[in-house]
Amino acid sequence: MAFTPTDYLPYDFANRRHIGPSPAEMEAMFAALGVADLDALIAETVPQGIRQAAALDFGAPLSEREMLWRLEEVAGRNKVLTSLIGQGYHGTITPPAIQRNIFENPAWYTAYTPYQPEISQGRLEALLNYQTMVSDLTGLEIANASLLDEATACAEAMTMAMRVAKSKAKAFFVDENCHPQNIAVMQTRAAPLGIEVIVGAPETLEADTVFGAIFQYPGTFGGLRDVSAEMEALHAAKAVGIVAADIMALCLVKEPGAMGADIAVGSTQRFGVPLGYGGPHAAYMATKDAYKRAMPGRIVGVSVDSHGNRAYRLALQTREQHIRREKATSNVCTAQALLAVMAGFYAVFHGPEGLKAIAQRIHLKTARLAKGLEEAGFAVEPEAFFDTITVEVGLLQRGVLQAAVKEGVNLRRVGKTKVGITLDEATRPATIEAVWRAFGLVRKDEDGAAEYRLPDALLRESGYLGHEIFQMNRAETEMMRYMRRLADRDLALDRAMIPLGSCTMKLNAAAEMMPVSWREFANLHPYAPADQARGYAEMIGDLSEKLCAITGYDAFSMQPNSGAQGEYAGLLTIASWQRARGEGQRDVCLIPVNAHGTNPASAHMVGWTVVAVKCDDQGSIDLDDFRAKAEQHSDRLAACMITYPSTHGVFEETVKEVCAITHEHGGQVYIDGANMNAMVGLSRPGDLGGDVSHLNLHKTFCIPHGGGGPGMGPIGVKEHLVPHLPADPLTGGVAGPVSAAAFGSPSLLPISWGYILMMGGEGLTQATRAAILNANYIAARLSGAYEILYTGPKGRVAHECILDVRPFEKSAGVTVEDIAKRLVDCGFHAPTMSWPVAGTLMVEPTESETKAELDRFCDAMLAIREEIRAIEEGRVDAENNPLKHAPHTMEDLVRDWDRPYSREQGCFPPGAFRVDKYWPPVNRVDNVYGDRHLVCTCPPMSDYADAAE
Repeated sequence: MAFTPTDYLPYDFANRRHIGPSPAEMEAMFAALGVADLDALIAETVPQGIRQAAALDFGAPLSEREMLWRLEEVAGRNKVLTSLIGQGYHGTITPPAIQRNIFENPAWYTAYTPYQPEISQGRLEALLNYQTMVSDLTGLEIANASLLDEATACAEAMTMAMRVAKSKAKAFFVDENCHPQNIAVMQTRAAPLGIEVIVGAPETLEADTVFGAIFQYPGTFGGLRDVSAEMEALHAAKAVGIVAADIMALCLVKEPGAMGADIAVGSTQRFGVPLGYGGPHAAYMATKDAYKRAMPGRIVGVSVDSHGNRAYRLALQTREQHIRREKATSNVCTAQALLAVMAGFYAVFHGPEGLKAIAQRIHLKTARLAKGLEEAGFAVEPEAFFDTITVEVGLLQRGVLQAAVKEGVNLRRVGKTKVGITLDEATRPATIEAVWRAFGLVRKDEDGAAEYRLPDALLRESGYLGHEIFQMNRAETEMMRYMRRLADRDLALDRAMIPLGSCTMKLNAAAEMMPVSWREFANLHPYAPADQARGYAEMIGDLSEKLCAITGYDAFSMQPNSGAQGEYAGLLTIASWQRARGEGQRDVCLIPVNAHGTNPASAHMVGWTVVAVKCDDQGSIDLDDFRAKAEQHSDRLAACMITYPSTHGVFEETVKEVCAITHEHGGQVYIDGANMNAMVGLSRPGDLGGDVSHLNLHKTFCIPHGGGGPGMGPIGVKEHLVPHLPADPLTGGVAGPVSAAAFGSPSLLPISWGYILMMGGEGLTQATRAAILNANYIAARLSGAYEILYTGPKGRVAHECILDVRPFEKSAGVTVEDIAKRLVDCGFHAPTMSWPVAGTLMVEPTESETKAELDRFCDAMLAIREEIRAIEEGRVDAENNPLKHAPHTMEDLVRDWDRPYSREQGCFPPGAFRVDKYWPPVNRVDNVYGDRHLVCTCPPMSDYADAAE
C-alpha cells in the first residue's frame, strides 16, 4: 500500500505543548458553545473597536531544542567572573539536594500563594522554618515570610517605623554606611510621603529629631558597630531603631535584638540562593512582638484544624490579601516564597553548627587576605570586620581593578583611591591568591592560621536554631525525604488545575525553566561591569522590544520585581512627568471600586488622594460618575487606574472613552496588566489610550508563582514617560529606583523570553484565544447551576468568569468557603474567593488546561451544586453534610464514621481521582483561632506529640 504522510507537527510548542485543548477537543467545545469556530467566539467576546490592527509577527517560532540553543548562545555572551564586590550580594553554594528538590521541582515552583491552607501545609511549614530561622538569628520575636529584596525591605521598615513610632518627628535617619542601593530606594519611597531622609554618620544622630533610624551591620565598607547606645537614644525619644543585618554575619556577631533594635531587615540570598544578576532573592524582616500587626507582607502562623490538630495558615490573611487600600503605606502582595523556602532549607540542611562553621570560614578567609595585604604595606580598613575590607591603594585603584579582572575577579571601586573586597563561602584559596596578585603580591594561601578580627564586644553570646527541625539528621536521604513529604502535602499545578481568577496559573514549561539554573544566568553579580553581562543586555533588549510590540508601548523597565512594585513604579513615573511639566500639584487618582486592593495602596504610596469611581450593575465603570469626578478634580487630576479587561471578566466597550476623559483633564492612564492574558495578540493597552501598564510576567508570560513569589512586574510606557522610568539604583536618574537591582529579578527573564520565542506571534495570539475559549466553556457548562455574574453584550466572558454562590447561604446555609473546601476533596484548588465580589468565586482556567481537566472541574462543581440542592430540599442535614465537613482527610476515612453520608461520598466525590487522589493533610483550619493566638515560629516538637495524643 502507498505510504500516507502525516501533517502532524511534533515540535509545535504552542499548539502541542502549551495550549491544552487539541483541535478535536476545540471542535467539541465549539459545539457546546454554539459557535462555528474560534474566530466566531472571539468576535462575540472582544469588541471590534479595541482590536489591534496588525497581527503579532516575531518570525517563525522555535522548537524547545532551538530555543535552548538560542539561549545557550546568548548566555555564552555573559562572562562569569568571581565577584567579590559584596554590597549585599554574595557568592553562595546551593546544596545540590536543594537545587534539584526545591528550585527545579515543579511541586514547589508551580504552587500558588497559600491562601487555601489545607492544601498548602508543606510550603507553610517550610516558610515557618524560614521565619523561625530569621527570628532566631536576629534575636527578635517575630518574622514575616519574606519581602522582595533588601532595599525594599529597608523602605518597608522605614514606613513601618513611621506607623508605629510615638515620635512626632517627620525625619528619618539613614546610616551613611548603608549600601548605596538601600539608601536610594529609601529616598524614593520617602519623597512622596513627605519624609525627610537624613544621611549621616551614626555618631551624628540626633534622636529627638527623627521618628526612626536605620544602621547597616556590617557596614557597606566592612565596619562593625554596636548600635546599642543609638537604640537607647532612639527609644528615649520615642523613635524606632532598625538594623539592616547580614544574616550570615549574625551566626558570629551580636544580633540586632541584643542591641535593642525594634526591626531587623536584610537579605537571605547568601543562604544558598544564586546571585542571578540581582534576583530573585528573599529579603527578611523581623520585629518585636509589639509591632507584629504593623508588619508588612505575609506571616505564617500556627492554628488548629476542626479536629484540634496543629495546622499552619497565613495569619492576618485578610489584611494581606486586601492590603489597606487608600490608607496603606505598603502595597506588598508578593513575597519571595520559593527563595525563602530555599534559604530556610539551607539552614535546615546545615544546622546551627554548619552555619557557624561556614560563617567562621568566611571570616578567616577574609582575615588571611587582609593579613597578606597588610604585610605588603597596604592600609586595610576596618580593623575589625566580618567578610568585607576596604584597601587604600591611592592612584593604583584603576590598575588594581583591571588586574583583578584579568585574574578573573571583580572587586569594588570605592571612591577614587580605595578598593573593596567581600569574600564568601564559595571563595577558594586560588581566589585569594588571585586577589593578592592583582595587588602585585605573589604568595600562597597555605597558612590556614589567621587571627580572628571580630571585636570581642560584638561576639554573639546567644544560641540559635535550637528547634528540632534544625537538629535533624542531615544525611541527604533524610533531607530528600523531608522535602518530598512537605511537597506531598501541597496541591500545585503539577497535580491539578488551579483555576484562580486574575492569577493565571498556566503552564511553566520545563524548557522555559531550565536556563534559570545555568551558571551564565545564575552566577552574575548585579553590579558586575556591563561588558560581562552582554548576554543579559541582549536578552533584556529583545524581550523589551517584543513586549512593546505586544502592548503598544514604546519602552519597558524591568526593574519592578513584583506586580505591586510595577504599579508603584508606574505611578512614580507619572508623578515625575507631571512635576517635570510644572504640574506637581496634580495628586488625585480616580480608581473604580472594583480595583485590585493594591491599586489604591500604590496611589497612596506616591502621595496621591484616591477618589473612588462607581461601577454599574454589569460591573463596568460608571461613565457618568467617571466624567463627573474627572471634571470635579480637573486641576488636580494626576491619573486614573483601570484594569482591562475588567476585574469582572468583561471587555468594557467604553475603555477608550475613559482614557480620553482622563487625558482631556490632564491626567495619565494607568492600565493594570493583571488580565493581559486575555489581550495578547488581540488588543494592545497602548492603543486604547494607556500611558503606562505593568505586566505580571509571573502570570501572562509564564514565570511560575513559586508558592507566592518570585514575581516580575515590568512597566511599559509611552514615549513621553520614558525619561521618568525608574533610575539605576547606583547611577541615579530623573526618577528614583524602586528595587535594589537595575533589572529587578533578571534571572527569571529567560522564562518569559523563551516562552515568547517558542510561541511566536501567532502562537501567543492563539493562546489568548484558547484562554477565552476555556473560560467560556466553563461558563457554559456551569450556567444554570450557577449564575454567571457578569457577561458581555452577547453573553460571553473574557478569560475568567464569576460564579455567584451568594444565594446558597440563604437557601442552604452554604458559604463560598464551604464550596472552596469541598473542591479540595475533588482534587482542586478553589477559584479566587470573594473577590472582586464578596461571596463569589472567580474562575480562570487558562489556555493550558485540556478539555478533560475542564470537564473534571465542571463535574465537580455540578456535583457540589447537587449537594447544595439536597440541603435546600431537606434531604440532607444543613450542618452535618459533606460541604460543612470538607475537606476530608485520610484520617477521616479510617476513624469512626458517624455521619449521615457515606465515606465514599465524603472522600471520593465526582472529580476526585480514585487511584491518585490528593489527600489534604489537615481538616478545615480555624482562621479565627490562628489570628487570636498568633504563633509565627516553629512550636517545640513536644507540642506535636501532645497533639497526636
